Amino acid sequence: MSLKEARVPDIGNYTEVPVIELLVKPGDTVAKDQGLVTLESDKATMEVPAPFAGVVKEIKVKLGDALSEGSLVALIETDDSESAPAPAPAAAAPAAPPVATVSETPKAVVAPAELVINAPPATTSVSDPEIAAPRTPPVEFDANQVLPDKVPYATPAVRLFARELGVDLMQVKGSARGGRITKEDVQNFVKAALSGGAMPMSSASVPVNGSGLNLLPWPKVDFSKFGEIESTPLSRIKKISGANLARNWAMIPHVTQFEQADITEMEAFRKKLGEENKDLKITPLVFQIKAVVAALKAFPQFNASLDGDNLILKKYFHIGIAVDTPDGLVVPVIRDCDQKGLLQLAAELGDVSKKARDKKLGPADMSGGCFSISSLGGIGGTSFTPIINAPEVAILGVSKASMQPVWNGKEFAPRLMLPLSLSYDHRVIDGADAARFTTFLAKQLADIRRLLL
Repeated sequence: MSLKEARVPDIGNYTEVPVIELLVKPGDTVAKDQGLVTLESDKATMEVPAPFAGVVKEIKVKLGDALSEGSLVALIETDDSESAPAPAPAAAAPAAPPVATVSETPKAVVAPAELVINAPPATTSVSDPEIAAPRTPPVEFDANQVLPDKVPYATPAVRLFARELGVDLMQVKGSARGGRITKEDVQNFVKAALSGGAMPMSSASVPVNGSGLNLLPWPKVDFSKFGEIESTPLSRIKKISGANLARNWAMIPHVTQFEQADITEMEAFRKKLGEENKDLKITPLVFQIKAVVAALKAFPQFNASLDGDNLILKKYFHIGIAVDTPDGLVVPVIRDCDQKGLLQLAAELGDVSKKARDKKLGPADMSGGCFSISSLGGIGGTSFTPIINAPEVAILGVSKASMQPVWNGKEFAPRLMLPLSLSYDHRVIDGADAARFTTFLAKQLADIRRLLL
């Protein structure tokens, strides 16, 4: 028997990720890769797995602790001479409570100062009553409260805590490393405000010094007076992504360019390729990924991000793919798409989609994207305006293909046409460049031989 340390594995570039749930307790028997604790970053919820099987002797963390790669989580006693014991049935039971721990809906609309960076893009415009804003009266924007380098540095748990107390994090000074605001900082701020006078409230409810959006309060309605209702809490993913989508929609000047691509030959080749590789699901999306990579190479300003007054041009090609899950939309990233063929992309796309649906995605799986694709082709629709996934500068929406009569110079011939919707940041991309991008993209999809160039 020996006592071994279980530590946080590689979680990408994330640090100080808060613990939101303890999945085991001292005395529990765990199997290798069984979850020990649950962490929640600004983009995903993940479990820290046991690196080996054994009996949990001591839990070294508590709820609310902020962990990074290498942080000690637990001490596990292992039997080096025998095979790992099977986990006790009770060990898996704690896996259910995560939703309940954060299911409480915030009481106020999320303030721009509290938005979290880098959330998944939406396939539709903002419509949720918790985040949508009335069109009138005209609003004032204060960029200092919503630009990424101006947003207060705090974990999602601290942001939620501050919202519940009505505290504007822009008014709180962080005491942790790098200026991060802790729960204690918020508590001390409230104590000081209560002892010294009125406390500056969150801009979600009261504008601070005339800044912020200056919106009217969201209307309070007792819907039960009009008929039967059912109240369902938003999922964690929707809560987190909603604030980011509101920020992106408000702060990025969106323009959407529409185009149609003739994919008649591409679809015929895809079906033939599928017949030759029956164990692999080859979707139109893999062709769209390759076409997008070709377009990004031809128009590098689309493979970029704004950093103050500078435009950061990226030399790598990591493509984010919007995946629909029961809990909401997530955007895993497929890396180095320029170095992979159609079959390899199809295999990776299948793997990452399964991880998304099984809630196994970690922050590393959803970071580093250059450009995103949101495809509704398997559902329907003729076009839509996807919201850009900041700090990216463009996103491609794909709707359902349909057979249409197309003039070939002599007659109308039936062709399978695919609707494309390119939303772009007008601060970086001009309309003419967007039209050239979508035209180039349509040509790539119409003649897949171009993808070999």
